[in-house]
Amino acid sequence: MRFFGSKGSGIRMSVFGKTDVGQTREHNEDTFLVANLTTRDVSLQPDVREHEVGPKGSLIIVADGMGGAAAGEVASKLGSETIYEHLAKSWANDSENTPQQFAYRLKEAVEEANSRIQSYAKDHPEMRGMGTTTTAVGVLADQLYLTQVGDSRAYLVRDGEGIQLTKDQSLMQRLVDAGEISEEEAEKSDRRNIILQALGPDPKVRVDLTTQQVRRGDALVLCSDGLSGQVSREEIAERVADSDKNLADICTELIDLANERGGPDNITVVIARFSGEGLASPGGDDSVGHQVYPLLDPESTTEPVPVYKGSNPPVPENKSRMVIAGAAAAVIIALALFIAVGGI
Repeated sequence: MRFFGSKGSGIRMSVFGKTDVGQTREHNEDTFLVANLTTRDVSLQPDVREHEVGPKGSLIIVADGMGGAAAGEVASKLGSETIYEHLAKSWANDSENTPQQFAYRLKEAVEEANSRIQSYAKDHPEMRGMGTTTTAVGVLADQLYLTQVGDSRAYLVRDGEGIQLTKDQSLMQRLVDAGEISEEEAEKSDRRNIILQALGPDPKVRVDLTTQQVRRGDALVLCSDGLSGQVSREEIAERVADSDKNLADICTELIDLANERGGPDNITVVIARFSGEGLASPGGDDSVGHQVYPLLDPESTTEPVPVYKGSNPPVPENKSRMVIAGAAAAVIIALALFIAVGGI
């Protein structure tokens, strides 16, 4: 393994992404972004689709906007661009290429995106209440640093098995964590689109920051709930694990599958495969899953997200996702718990 800041990491990353409007939406409010932070290239051109992870790392983002009309599209694009721009400006100029600094800058970038979206909405009253989920993953050497706000997801596919790395900031996930319902029940619930946080509606956001070590042959999958709501983790892993298929074809196949099942929302998927001598082979004792990354600054250390306490954003007729707020959130969660344990 090479050290941070050395000439070559020996770690190669192949990546591709695709987004689709789905079968029922009038326009696409999803956004994705792929960047080589060392060269500051943001694209899916050949030099980014296949590149060595440099001393400043790489970045992948999936964001799912909400707010109706063009507001959701603006929010997801603005959030993704802000995260990248902040890293390109701050992290790129940092003299130390340490994991701690990288994780701090990534979390800082997501918080900056939240402030920028909220400021934009204040300056454009017609977009008041707009917001976006974001799952932004930074790759530095053999480590992933994942930031999560909302319910877009990141999975790791290793040896044919798919493991969810992020944890939805949603009402259903809260009930699963409380042991009141199973993951299978949560996936089928008609309340699964109720989330507890989004970038934009509230002045402050609690960013879930986690980490995962990468092994040779691993694949990272980021997606909006337009995919995860229609295609299971096992189905995603089965297709991604097929090394004979190129990533573009797999993205298309997954989106087609979601559309065949109704395509009720916009669908976005980004897949990255990892290879190279800089990565160790998978081992039997490897930990894979939702693993909190503790920043040295105690105020920045992430904990389970609290109930969302922002202002109530409008819920447009053509958007099923809802962010619950303040007292309403407490009432809904309490009622859901009551129902889950058989009170009604």
